Amino acid sequence: MKITSAECIISAMRISQYPTDGLPEFMLVGRSNVGKSSFINTITNNKKMAKVSNTPGKTRNLNFYLLNNSFYLVDVPGYGYAQVSKKEQRKFGLMIEEYLENRPNLARVFMLVDVRHKPSEADILMYKYLKYFNLPVTIIATKADKLSSSKLEKSKNTILKVLELEKGDSFIAMSNVTKEGRDKVLSEIEDLIMEEEEETL
Repeated sequence: MKITSAECIISAMRISQYPTDGLPEFMLVGRSNVGKSSFINTITNNKKMAKVSNTPGKTRNLNFYLLNNSFYLVDVPGYGYAQVSKKEQRKFGLMIEEYLENRPNLARVFMLVDVRHKPSEADILMYKYLKYFNLPVTIIATKADKLSSSKLEKSKNTILKVLELEKGDSFIAMSNVTKEGRDKVLSEIEDLIMEEEEETL
């Protein structure tokens, strides 16, 4: 898949603001400092598409990025950032829950984790939360360029073991520096879109 167009359509706070075109959506979740903005910039091949901040926890709403006029990347507030108040965290949680309960066109969740570290308790809870909704998940292990191939494989095994990935879920090692994994992500998106189109025929 080649990305020919991308734009942020809406930064939504409530269901009434979500796009209503029914296009497939791919949700991005992860800790506040895991690099979701960089992931979006890598996928869209546009370094300015999503603002990368040095301060974690800047995403406050659900940001809908329309790519190729055919699907959305939906960036949601990150979790695990201590500087965000408990009230704000609850607000984010309710916002995400409302989204998950009302998007039949959600095709898959991309859950980002830092490949250099063992998944945190927050990561484990998020994965279990997503599986509670019976959502298919792809683990995106970021910063793959920081490890040698042998250490990367070892880290992959640790992540798979800790999160206990269920059947149908997948793992992609990715680097925003070398673009490793980008084609795999786009290929997975393309396959899922084709599957949905075939089901509606």
